Amino acid sequence: MSENAELSPTDWVREQTQRILEQGTTDGVEILDRPVVLFTTLGAKSGKKRYVPLMRVEENGSYAMVASKGGDPKHPSWYHNVKANPSVTVQDGTQVFEGTARELEGDERAHWWDLAVAAYPPYAEYQTKTSRQIPVFIVEPAG
Repeated sequence: MSENAELSPTDWVREQTQRILEQGTTDGVEILDRPVVLFTTLGAKSGKKRYVPLMRVEENGSYAMVASKGGDPKHPSWYHNVKANPSVTVQDGTQVFEGTARELEGDERAHWWDLAVAAYPPYAEYQTKTSRQIPVFIVEPAG
């Protein structure tokens, strides 16, 4: 773990992240029997690295970050970090790469939302719990 990285204050997120860091892979770390990917973001105010394990939604080497927060009325804290600092590290299995995140809109968002719901069906239910449109980012490999 990077010395200036901070683990989540949320128990289950912290435990998942610690497992990934100890194992060196996201393999075998799941939510409801679905695979996860570990994203590393930079804090908007602190500048510290933040670990964010999210559902694995991948297409052609790019990954989605779905800011669902379980259908909460507010965005997850990492949403604001990614908006401020779109440089994100992605770990899928043992593969790690640097990427750039951008928030999706329109048809592109609809496509990735469909991929996200296929990868993790509870996302559809989460959307019904909140009046905000759940943001979807795509993280594409840098360069």
